[in-house]
Amino acid sequence: MTRKLPPRRLLAVAAALALIGGPVEAMGGTPGQQRKSSLDGSEQVCPLGSFHCPPRPYNYAMCRPNAMLEFYDPTLSRDSSLRDSSNTYVTAQHVDSSDRTVYHLSGDVRLERADQRLQADTADYNDETTDYDARGNVRYQDAGQLLAATRARGNNDASTGTADDVRYQMLDSRGNGTASKAQMFDADHTRYSRATYSTCDVGHHLWEFRGKSITVDKDTGRGVARNATFRVGSVPLIYLPWFSFPVDNRRMSGFLYPTIGHTSRSGYMLSTPYYLNLAPNYDATLDPRVYTLRGAMLDTEFRYLLPGTSGMLDVQYLPNDHGQTDPLATTDTQGTRRYLVHFSDSTHLWQSWNFNTSINRSSDNSFYYDFGSNLGGAPVYALASGAQISGGGKWWNASLGGTAYQNMNPFLTDASLPYRQLPYANFNLDLPLNRWLEFGMANQFTAFRKPGFVEGSREDIQPWVGADFGTPGWFVRPRLAYRYTSYQLSNGYRDYGYYGLLGSGTTTPFTQKSPSRALPVVSVDSGLVFDRDASLFGQSYTQTLEPRLYYLYVPYRNQDNLPLFDTSLMSFDYWQLFSTNQFSGADRQMNANNLTAAITTRLLDDGGVERLSASFGQIRYFAPQKVQMPGGKVTDWSGSSYVAQLDLQLSDRWRLGSSYQWSPNTRRTDMAMLQLQGRLGLDGVVNFAYRYRRGLMEQYSASAVYPLSERWRLIGAWTYAKPVKGVVNPLKGTIEALAGVEYDSCCVTLRLVDRSYVNQGYYGVVPPRTPGQTNLRDNAVMFEVVFKGLGSTGGQIDPLLHRDILGYQ
Repeated sequence: MTRKLPPRRLLAVAAALALIGGPVEAMGGTPGQQRKSSLDGSEQVCPLGSFHCPPRPYNYAMCRPNAMLEFYDPTLSRDSSLRDSSNTYVTAQHVDSSDRTVYHLSGDVRLERADQRLQADTADYNDETTDYDARGNVRYQDAGQLLAATRARGNNDASTGTADDVRYQMLDSRGNGTASKAQMFDADHTRYSRATYSTCDVGHHLWEFRGKSITVDKDTGRGVARNATFRVGSVPLIYLPWFSFPVDNRRMSGFLYPTIGHTSRSGYMLSTPYYLNLAPNYDATLDPRVYTLRGAMLDTEFRYLLPGTSGMLDVQYLPNDHGQTDPLATTDTQGTRRYLVHFSDSTHLWQSWNFNTSINRSSDNSFYYDFGSNLGGAPVYALASGAQISGGGKWWNASLGGTAYQNMNPFLTDASLPYRQLPYANFNLDLPLNRWLEFGMANQFTAFRKPGFVEGSREDIQPWVGADFGTPGWFVRPRLAYRYTSYQLSNGYRDYGYYGLLGSGTTTPFTQKSPSRALPVVSVDSGLVFDRDASLFGQSYTQTLEPRLYYLYVPYRNQDNLPLFDTSLMSFDYWQLFSTNQFSGADRQMNANNLTAAITTRLLDDGGVERLSASFGQIRYFAPQKVQMPGGKVTDWSGSSYVAQLDLQLSDRWRLGSSYQWSPNTRRTDMAMLQLQGRLGLDGVVNFAYRYRRGLMEQYSASAVYPLSERWRLIGAWTYAKPVKGVVNPLKGTIEALAGVEYDSCCVTLRLVDRSYVNQGYYGVVPPRTPGQTNLRDNAVMFEVVFKGLGSTGGQIDPLLHRDILGYQ
């Protein structure tokens, strides 16, 4: 028979039986749901060509579609918000209530309300005291969980209860296990006796916790296991008298994934980080490591978030290094204390003003060479430390600060460091005068310091006025600027002058203590935009044609008496066609009487996606290029290199990017780049690249993440350099080779990566070693195990793969 009861009555018994707790934020798909193609927008996929990709979410699609407790009903509502407004329906073969207070239900008892369902062989319920007693094949399901027991009893109003012989499953957070007894002390606190917990498939636990007791606190989102063993298969791996683990996505203290690695500089490494959730606004991570060739290290990271202030302190400390020092290193580190300190802070002062600090210091310049990031990352030759006060308004911004550097190349002296900027100040203004006219300024003051080199201060002032005329179909943007740069030199400026960042010098002394330079900078930028409907291979597109002319005039000023504090010649590319200066920094301003002609065409599909972009341009010179770096020659070319670039979105899965420069003066290729990226299936990506710059480099690279199956992915990256004539100690041969494999299952991910690479310290600046030792190669191996649902995502391998493989997730 079926009977309708008022809300919040009998099915409240079912709510009390939910001993695990309510639903939590989903970490995977609905049980049994197959993964959709990431290209249909159902998953967060890294767009082609992106340099920063979101983390790959946990993949639970390979879990068994039917790995549910046997009474799971996928047709039951998943909307828990309707509970309070829904009626409760009770079905049983027999209902007996002589006093209409105590109800005796028997024979296939079923109670349903919204997303909740309780089933049992028999059930007793007291409507006055809200005591309940369900017996025989007790089953409960709601939007977030399943629970089975032989018997459950308790009090609904007090949210207390006890269940025997429990099997449970969290539908959204994947947790499941068994317990001999479950006790609910209130709505948020539950204890399980002789219990297990895992995020693997029900009945197929690749790993699990077994504890004498497991308590779940929904207030804190934590589970605590006591007298527990962590097992892989049936093998006890670790005994833990006390262990805390998450039951939702909130932060909590506990061990993060351990990492095992090996490098030729430091030996085998074991890392066992422990996360401390000290408070909602600050936390810490303790990462004790053991290096077999160097000793024990402690890496401590502390993060804080206070009103108006946030920051981080990271300290790596090795009390006694018993490893070997490289024979060519400038510092002997054997038997010494070694450390690396990173501190960053951002503090709001008042209104729009902020104070930012970044302090980075090391005990010696071999720290990154010996330890690096275990797998080795991008070479770090200098550690920068600085502090800055900055602020701004609608039309202006300003900053005041200082920057210093520490040498981190063990094979070079401090002469290789950039100049310290102690202090510097910047003020920039961009003020609209009316709808088409604006006035601005770019002002900079810097004091440059470097022992043993010419020092001094520099003021660079650039007021300008510009106009912007046009419509969506055309534009004309004239601009007039005046640049004044002056110096106050010190520290032996009459004895010698040094140029460049690596300390290459000249015997010609500076003859003025206060040299200066003043000149106007005049430019006119103009262009047209045409568009039309076009058809290609049966597809409709909008094609644009965008011709552009850019005229630049800067009179010549002899600048040989000006030092080079922070200036170098920039690489020529398409955007240099429209730049007012080919030098970085303020120590050199090129002379110009140039006209740039360029044209761009684009193909846009009906959705507005740019499928093709092609550009071509050249600068025509009406005056010789007299301003050069030391050692450079005056050029009297009639035109610059021809510059072309092409970006082609071949499909939703393939993208091609290329650029090319050809010099009509030397009749040789100055630069060439080709990059092809494609998606392989759902989780794969492949990249091919070729890079060439005449007289500097010629490199080939390939990288891929190749999905062999839903569970297995191969990972690889390779970079090869051809020798370049005229470059001292050029990089040649295989610069880097990386190979790895990733295994993904329902509840465990395994990663193994091996990387062979040219270590920092070479790169054209190390004196040649004995034959067979000139490459300064290093090798690193790392193994990582991720137990899904037990802590943070990612690990130490992910940052390297993101850097080496474009589009890696």
